[in-house]
Amino acid sequence: MDRLERFYKIQQLLERKRSVRVNEFLDELGISLATFKRDLEYMRDRFHAPVVWDREVRGYRFDAPLADAPRFALPGLWFNADEIRALLTMQQLLSNLQPGLLEPHVQPLLARLRSLLDVGEHDAEEVERRVRILHVGARSMKLPHFQLVATAVLRRARLWIRYRGRSRDDETEREISPQRLVHYRENWYVDGWCHLRDDLRSFAVDAILEAAPVDKRAKAVSDRDLDDVLASGYGIFSGRKTVWAKLRFSPERARWVAAEQWHPKQRGAFDSEGFFILELPYSDERELVMDIMRHGMHVQVQEPPALRAAVIAQLEGARKRYG
Repeated sequence: MDRLERFYKIQQLLERKRSVRVNEFLDELGISLATFKRDLEYMRDRFHAPVVWDREVRGYRFDAPLADAPRFALPGLWFNADEIRALLTMQQLLSNLQPGLLEPHVQPLLARLRSLLDVGEHDAEEVERRVRILHVGARSMKLPHFQLVATAVLRRARLWIRYRGRSRDDETEREISPQRLVHYRENWYVDGWCHLRDDLRSFAVDAILEAAPVDKRAKAVSDRDLDDVLASGYGIFSGRKTVWAKLRFSPERARWVAAEQWHPKQRGAFDSEGFFILELPYSDERELVMDIMRHGMHVQVQEPPALRAAVIAQLEGARKRYG
């Protein structure tokens, strides 16, 4: 543990007991006597900790502070934004886990997560009550399908699936070689080699209607090839050939967009009028068009013409829908 964590641990030990012996501090903190003494002096000098040595009980204790003495307070011990999001997300995922093989192991994991959240001056219940992680857009899926897909990914085995393509609303049966699981925008996808199309594809796990293991070794695809096809474009849609989009956001919307990451390779800059110019690659326009549309009149597609035409068509269609 780092030094600030030790300060909190010393405070907790002193508040829990009337007095604490030196050996208890050393065992609990896992430090040397010299380090403990330095920590104690630092707490007294910098944070005004009223810690005194009690000869009668041969231990340290908190002394009653004088009326005009400075107030003892440690600086807040807290997580950064990524840490608190990860901890609370893991806690929610485990809390919502359906009964299964992992059930005996879930409670110890949850207890460990609560102990991680229960640090400093904030207890775990207060953290859970005051910090909320909202999951929007998550689609339900059948647990056995996810288990089969995950097992096939790790065992490097093929799968037979009956898949419903939402864009065309059709069903196909195909054999795939799963390569990796991807959690994207609150939903699970499996990247794999489709033996029906003889190419790489990304499949939404919740759109798998049936699945069964196939007694064949999965076709091996390198991470580089996977990224070249499935991660080079925009969003979840794949494609080897990418085109660069150029979007111009109004000064009002630029305050948000300039701080967002739409794509790892994006380029962005403000122009002389305060508009934000965002450039990013895409291989399939569908998801990009949806994200452009949510900004309404605050964004204009400058390039390429095909993307501009697709957005115009959507806007005209929406106008007709509203009469």
